[in-house]
Amino acid sequence: MNALSRLFAIIRKEVRQLRRDRLTFGMIIGLPIMQILLFGYAINTDVRDIRAAVSNQAGTHLSRQHVEQLRQSQVVNIIGYARTPQELEDLLRTGKISVGVVIPHDFDRRVTDKNRTAVHLLVDGSDPTILGVASQLKSMPIRFDTSPDNTTPDLVEVRPYYNPERRTAVNIVPGLMGVILTMTMMLFTAVSVVRERERGNLELLINTPVSSAELMIGKVIPYIAIGLLQLALILGVGGLLFTVPINGSVVDLYIAAAFFIAANLALGLFISTAVKTQFQAMQMTIFLIMPSILLSGFMFPFDGMPVLAQRIGEILPITHFIRLTRGIMLRGATPWELYGEIVFLGVFTLVAMTAAALRFSKRLD
Repeated sequence: MNALSRLFAIIRKEVRQLRRDRLTFGMIIGLPIMQILLFGYAINTDVRDIRAAVSNQAGTHLSRQHVEQLRQSQVVNIIGYARTPQELEDLLRTGKISVGVVIPHDFDRRVTDKNRTAVHLLVDGSDPTILGVASQLKSMPIRFDTSPDNTTPDLVEVRPYYNPERRTAVNIVPGLMGVILTMTMMLFTAVSVVRERERGNLELLINTPVSSAELMIGKVIPYIAIGLLQLALILGVGGLLFTVPINGSVVDLYIAAAFFIAANLALGLFISTAVKTQFQAMQMTIFLIMPSILLSGFMFPFDGMPVLAQRIGEILPITHFIRLTRGIMLRGATPWELYGEIVFLGVFTLVAMTAAALRFSKRLD
């Protein structure tokens, strides 16, 4: 009986402790709900509305009819038009579109010749899923008129860019760089301020003239160097073992990585100022890592997600970094052509660092 009484006492203590720890209680309820919502609504393998542009050099009734047929298929979302195939390639390289549709000037004659290709699809092969979905358009018949029986055979050619061999590693490694840096950088800094408080080091900071901003910046800078070292290791292993190309500049890649690392470190510091224990800091980090992986376009095409999921994904730094890494490494783009992603990471860092500095207080409680 005494053992049973002691056991129930321990159980009551744990229940009371969990009830007082609101963050843990929130994780118990919030984490499974978030997983169900992410996998049930946000993750969609039936990809639709892939961003596309058209270069209609024929300009005939039949060519316009085919463009409208592509639009009605809902596989692609035609967001613009280009005068030449070269303009489509530029849009692909800068990540503005994922599919380019080229209709030659002699399109009307080509559709009657079974030995010639009538339409060329330029597809961003850096994402194998998009390449697979775009290939569905290859079997789409070209209609001469509105009659469903008056169609042509398969006259569409798919041209995969940036990953013609369709190797999965070429797509995975650039995205995996963002996932690894997110997990390590955010976790390192999320426990930093809390660790100072738990170890009693905060007492020393009380008697120093160090400001909150100086403390935040001082904690971030060493981890930036660590993050760049991790980047070098990932690039080395990816190049040696998986032959992942770097078609752009390595310097540009490090510039983009520096902005991304700073953004993650600033977010980690903000988490560190918002929690009371290292365990809570790790909980919050895990809570943020899952949507960062699932909503960033790392595993599933960003265009195929619902609008709400896309808006949430746009807030996450990893979404913009994956666009930068795939753009620089695979498409040979420069940071200046992807300046929007760089600007977002810079603004995110500034906002998160400011919020962390404002929340930090050199007090023991």
